[in-house]
Formats: sequence, structure tokens, C-alpha cells
Amino acid sequence: MGQEVYRIQTDWSPLDAYLCRTGARTVLLVHGGSLRRLPIGAWLDGLEARTGIRLVPFTAFRPDPDHSSVTAGVELFRREDCGAVLAVGGGSAIDVAKCIWLYGGADPDPAWLDRPPAPCGVPLIAVPTTAGTGSEATHFAVVYRDGRKYSVAHPDAVPCAAFLDPRSLRSLPLYQKKSTLLDALCHGVESFWSVGSTEESVGYAREAIGRILRSVDGYLSGGEAEAAEMMEAAHLAGRAIDIGKTTAGHAMCYQIDKLYGVSHGHAAALADRALWPWTLSHTDRCTDPRGEAHLVSALDALGEAMGEKDAASGAAAFGRLFDRLGMEIPKAGEGDYAVLTASVDPVRLKNH
Repeated sequence: MGQEVYRIQTDWSPLDAYLCRTGARTVLLVHGGSLRRLPIGAWLDGLEARTGIRLVPFTAFRPDPDHSSVTAGVELFRREDCGAVLAVGGGSAIDVAKCIWLYGGADPDPAWLDRPPAPCGVPLIAVPTTAGTGSEATHFAVVYRDGRKYSVAHPDAVPCAAFLDPRSLRSLPLYQKKSTLLDALCHGVESFWSVGSTEESVGYAREAIGRILRSVDGYLSGGEAEAAEMMEAAHLAGRAIDIGKTTAGHAMCYQIDKLYGVSHGHAAALADRALWPWTLSHTDRCTDPRGEAHLVSALDALGEAMGEKDAASGAAAFGRLFDRLGMEIPKAGEGDYAVLTASVDPVRLKNH
């Protein structure tokens, strides 16, 4: 059965109905620090009185979540005998919830990351509070151990339900709005040149890119209609990478954010603004089994999705948007290159 997606308009009664339908009496609530500032926060405060469903909060994680956080989450999930997992937050909260779900079917063990997933089988529900990661629509998650990034994936890890409420975007700082929209845009861009692209994934990516470009200015200035567009765009871009997966831009970006203190979407855009023209001038190195002609055609289609006539114009438009958003380009020291090179994710790199 496919994912159920709910667009919240006024109140959160659809979430009550969904949780009651699961039959869960206790729900593990994985959430970040923004919950109390959002409409869903006040709604969840009254959940037990309305439905009898008890929430067990779990907040012991940080951005770029650590392996030990998931271990603690699995212990709490099992100790409280939770019948569902509900994630409310950005990509880190949803990734932690996915990992708890993926390994909640076994006793917690410090070495769980070295074993195959043991899904707990209960409903997994996601409520994104940013418009960028698309994690509510994908079957993989990112977690760190000893500073090293691991991608954890399972075909059943796509949350069974996603609730999209653009009102949650109102309180985001301007820089976070810019960075997360760039993350969604990079998901769309990379979906075109991914070796795993399909007609379906490119269709999602094309629509996501169009929505982002149409709504970016209104979204950044606080427009409600544009916020809804951006939330939808991020979800569509997530559906695109769920099929085609991310590529070299994401393979290269994870250490950029740690080294220079920029956020993830900012780092991904730093990589893709250089990768796009580089790829365009090196199509003879194509590794896609569909061949160089396919890649050239895909790059031109990407340029058209950006509202331009061809690939080169599209790459220039991407660069102009990055500059117009006022995003910093960090200065790298000579010693940084070895660190950045050693950090590249080979799994994502081979998708390029």
C-alpha cells in the first residue's frame, strides 16, 4: 500500500483520526525543539484527553544525528511498548525516527549499525516542519558514528503517512528557509542526471523545480500560498530522490557543512553549482548505461525545467539563484581539500 499524504488546512483532526485507526495506545514522539512554537504542538498537548493515546517524547538527538541517539531511542521505544512512531521536525528528527523504526524490532545493541535492519513493524508517521529534505517521502536515512556518515535504507522505511502543514514554515529563520529550499532544488536537479532516474522520478523533479522557482520570492517574504507550494515541492523532490537517489553533489557536501558551519542545503548547492557545468563539459565520461546521448538530453531537459532553453543556460540560472539568495561561498585552506576528498560518500557518488 502506498503512502497516505494529508495536506493540513486548519486543524489537526486528520492526525487524530489516523492515529486512532492504527490502534496504537502509546506513540513514540520524536521531535525537535521547534514543536512548541508550531500549531501541531498545542494540538498534541491535548491528544491523550481527546483520544486516550499516550505520547512518549524523545528529543535526545541533534542535527546530523549520532548513532548513540538512535540506540537510546530504540531502548525507549521498546521499554514503553510503543505501537507507533511519530516524527515531527526537520530531516534529523525524521531520520532518527526512521532508524528507531528500522532497528526497533531487535534488542538495542551498540553495534546495530553493522547489522541488517530489523524493522519493528508498527506505523511510522512523519510531519515535516521544513520544506527541504523530503525525508518524509524517502526510504533512507542518514546517521553518524564516530564522525562518519552512514546511509541506512530499507524499502519499507517510507513513512506510511505524511502530514504537510505549511504553517510550520512561518517561524523558520530566513537563512534556514533559503538553505532548505536549495536542498529541495538540489534533489530535483540531481534527479535529472542520476543513473537511477526514471520517467516517474524526472516527472516529480520537474514539477518540484517549477514550484520552487515560481514560489521562491513569495515564500521568502512570508507568503502563505507560496509556503504551501514550497512544502509540496520539497515533498515531490523527496519522491524523486526516493527513486533515483542523490548523486555527487550530496556525496560531496556532508563534510562541507561540518567544516565551514553552513547548513546541509547550502552545502549541497555549493557542490551542485560547480558540478552542473563540469558535468556538461565532460559528458564523454558518462557512466550511465543509457549512454552519453541520454545524459546530454537529460541535461537539456533539466535546463528547460529551470525555465531556460538548454543545459548551459539552466546551469547559469542555478548559479544566479544561488547568488541572488546571498549564500556565502566559504574560503578553503589548502589542508581542507584532503579532508573533503576523504569524506566523499562513494555510494552516492556512483549515482552520478
